[in-house]
Amino acid sequence: MAKKGKRKAAPGDLATNRRASHKYNLLEKWEAGLILMGSEVKSLRDGKVQLKDAYAHVRDGEVWLHNMHIAPYPPAAREGHEPERPRKLLLHRNQIERIVGKTQEKGLTLVPTRIYFSGRNAKVEIALAQGKDLHDKRRDLKARDQRREIERALSER
Repeated sequence: MAKKGKRKAAPGDLATNRRASHKYNLLEKWEAGLILMGSEVKSLRDGKVQLKDAYAHVRDGEVWLHNMHIAPYPPAAREGHEPERPRKLLLHRNQIERIVGKTQEKGLTLVPTRIYFSGRNAKVEIALAQGKDLHDKRRDLKARDQRREIERALSER
């Protein structure tokens, strides 16, 4: 019988955006640093972050992450942060130029797929994504169900 409840993120991941792989075909991925306030880092270490509706875009030669929700850190109530403020991503200039060229193509966007700590620095993985059609989503669900049934049949033997 299948377990019920929330699926865990990979070890070391603070949050993953599983909905992104369902809604989009992920074409290319980059690792980017984040510019954060102290209270945001504390809240990240507590795992209080959501990437559900987050997206990134390039403005004035810089990449910005929008709608990533980092919950307020209670002990820093007075000097706290705004939960869904835009956050600047740190990328190399050649990576930004490549992203600009790719996102100008029709139907491509940037979505964050996961957030994690690398050493003491917070990193976010952003992916170049192309929206899926409804029949693509159904095909993926069907393939996943078939794989699950095959694995179940093999484990019963």
